[in-house]
Amino acid sequence: MRVMILDDDPWIAELLKQLVLSLRPLAIVDSFGDVASALHAWQQNAYQMVMADWNLPDASGVSLLQTIREHDQETPLIMITGRSDRDSVLEVRPLGISAFITKPFQVSRVVELLKMLLPPDSSIQTIPVIDESLISYLGKLSADELDLPLLAQVKERLQRGYGGEQLDVRELVQEWQHDPALCAHLIAAANSAAYHGVGQPCTSLIDAIKRLGRLTSVNLALSQALRQANTQTNGLLLTRMQSELDNSERLAEQVVSLARRCKLDPAPLQSAALLHRIGELCVLYQIQKWEGQGKSLDEEALSQALHDFAGPFAISLKACWGLPLALRELIGAIYVLPPMQVRREQVVMRLAAAINNGEPEADLERLQRLSGLP
Repeated sequence: MRVMILDDDPWIAELLKQLVLSLRPLAIVDSFGDVASALHAWQQNAYQMVMADWNLPDASGVSLLQTIREHDQETPLIMITGRSDRDSVLEVRPLGISAFITKPFQVSRVVELLKMLLPPDSSIQTIPVIDESLISYLGKLSADELDLPLLAQVKERLQRGYGGEQLDVRELVQEWQHDPALCAHLIAAANSAAYHGVGQPCTSLIDAIKRLGRLTSVNLALSQALRQANTQTNGLLLTRMQSELDNSERLAEQVVSLARRCKLDPAPLQSAALLHRIGELCVLYQIQKWEGQGKSLDEEALSQALHDFAGPFAISLKACWGLPLALRELIGAIYVLPPMQVRREQVVMRLAAAINNGEPEADLERLQRLSGLP
């Protein structure tokens, strides 16, 4: 079975893809951000469902659905739109639209629609076999294949759903503030072309959730939980992941304390601390997926993988997700201060790391003076 998603918001497209795959694991889901690409794909392939946004950069999604209906009266068509007025519905009524999804949408309603409209999987699921070494596998991964592992408790909570709960922004921050994956994804989404409005870039989890809104934030978080629904962690990886998370959390606590003493906004600094080990966490998550194909791991291979790929993966993730320069500079300051034009926030990041690392007293005193602390 093949499903098409036409939406220029890549975050919503990914969520819809994961919802389809959660119901039909064997489905092939093709996502497009413009009508021309989607139309070309429809001419080349047979699709059993099409979901199209109304407004797209090059044309209206309605034009794609009109073309489909000229040749096909059976395939379910779903209109994704911010419009819910009667005139808009009447405008596309002749196309025989199967359902409307109004943004921002309730995931539970979309799932019920998909259950009704998706045809059943038509083949037996087989697990692909990765017949290559860990280092070879990691070396072939592209930037858009990289990701970070969700905390187990956060993933389970998202998969259970929030039901009728109306958590506000601060409650969501409280639930997610220790999860590097959600912090990175939501900051990236809030700064993307799909959501970025006028103003300063978002550099903290709380600002990202405020910009995205509660419902969209929950939906994007759920998308990550669905992507990782079948990942399992063994003892060796779990221990190493927890070590990296503990490292990040200790630094976050230290930097928040220093920021408050310096009367600085602690939120961006906390986010930077939480994300400073994303390279290592990314490697561990990719190894987790590799092991899921029946492979086995030893300590030596794990150490080599972290040594070879943690740095490059961190660089790829920051660039691929478009993390703001100000946030990247805070992360970089954890390791070394820039030679010139040093901001006070960067000094505080370096000082927090130095304290946690037990660096020499003379270095700590110099950094304290630079930060303006007594």
